[in-house]
Amino acid sequence: MAETQNNSKVKVHEVTKLTPFSSNSTTAAPFTLPLTYFDTYWFKFPPVERLFLYQITELTSDSFNSAILPKLKHALSLTLLHYTPLAGHLMWPPDAAKPAIYYFPDDGVSLTLAESNSDFALLSGSGIRDAAEFNPLVPQLSISDDKAEVIAIQITYFPSQGFSIGVSYHHSLLDGKSCTMFIKSWAYFSKQIQSSDVHNANPSLAPELTPCFDRTVIKDPDGIDMVYVKHWMDFTGSSDTRSLKVLATAVDKEGSSDFVRKTFELSGEVIKKLRDKVNKINNEAGESRQLHLSTFVLTCAHAYVCQIIAKRVEANTTVKFAVGGDCRGRLDPPIPTNYFGNCIGSVIGEAKASDMIRDDGVAVVAEKLSEMIKVLKGDGVQGSEDKMVKTIAMLKEKGHVMLTAAGSNRFDDYGSDFGWGRPKKVEIVSVDRTGAISLVESKDGGGGVEIGVVLKKQQMEVFAPLFVNGLEDL
Repeated sequence: MAETQNNSKVKVHEVTKLTPFSSNSTTAAPFTLPLTYFDTYWFKFPPVERLFLYQITELTSDSFNSAILPKLKHALSLTLLHYTPLAGHLMWPPDAAKPAIYYFPDDGVSLTLAESNSDFALLSGSGIRDAAEFNPLVPQLSISDDKAEVIAIQITYFPSQGFSIGVSYHHSLLDGKSCTMFIKSWAYFSKQIQSSDVHNANPSLAPELTPCFDRTVIKDPDGIDMVYVKHWMDFTGSSDTRSLKVLATAVDKEGSSDFVRKTFELSGEVIKKLRDKVNKINNEAGESRQLHLSTFVLTCAHAYVCQIIAKRVEANTTVKFAVGGDCRGRLDPPIPTNYFGNCIGSVIGEAKASDMIRDDGVAVVAEKLSEMIKVLKGDGVQGSEDKMVKTIAMLKEKGHVMLTAAGSNRFDDYGSDFGWGRPKKVEIVSVDRTGAISLVESKDGGGGVEIGVVLKKQQMEVFAPLFVNGLEDL
């Protein structure tokens, strides 16, 4: 593709298609991968965009194009040999009851090659940055009424600074754990290429990185997959109810030019202090219930309270919480940990803003989230029509505030080393349109977590000191 200009800071040099590697002239046979009820629940949600920034000082164009880019491309092709469904498309043929992933010979993943003159140090830092600066670094998925890409990738060169890898993926096939497994597999092959010649072989992956696409492990005797599809068709209400286009997001409608991004961090020590504080408040209130005060619960509780105050949410407003969790080990029987697809259970809870802005607001939210996690370990794991009814109702309702989190502090995103060192920074770019906070395990380990927050500038001016000062008072 001819060179095009995205904006003043990012120039697209090429958009190409990368197919699964084959050591001979044959290609993978066509196949269809059905969607489970975990997949059909998510298939209308907006794509997820993740960005990995790798710092290599004094990186030249020659060294990038000769030593780095070819290895990244070949490693990606090798990875697609094991993750072939990613090279396919989500489609919904007229004779099919529900959408599915279809792969045909010569299908491939869209790969964008770009160059940026943005300030790499600023982008890979934790300070306040314009949210819009990150959008040109992740590719846009091609999604039409009748066909949608599963994944798209962008590699961006920053002269004398490093490079980034941006990944956008459709929620119909991937959850966060699956995407992480794919990224780590790509990184594994990239490192292998640098230490040995794998150009004429079909190298294997470690068991934990070898994807399991067996859909029979997800039991669905009641046909919940089609129940979810029917509700989505009824909800869209368009002339083409079978359209594969995803839902618009809040910021899509509002515009995002005034939004800024900042990263906060909670160390393992601070998380322990938060846990002790919540337990103390709980005990003083005479509560005898055992709370599930995980890093996720405590981090979200503190961030959510600060968000409500920063956004100046009226006291009588209902605040909704959506909690998701990996259900691979929660299903009965458990399914393989390397199962590739969606396997996220979700629970929706709520509280009044007036309860959240009290002095013990963090403890109030932590208790709510804790009870939701307990449901996720029980009845909340299995699919049900009631769950979809509540989800659709929440999407239709107006006058409430929705708070949720993307990512996880258990994915070890900073372990994604392609052979040139660990990422300098990992961001979930798509939270700037969904309103979620992002969670990534701290790069230095120790049980800490990085929290990515995107807010309007004036809201961030309130949120940042609230978040930091609230921790200093522990």
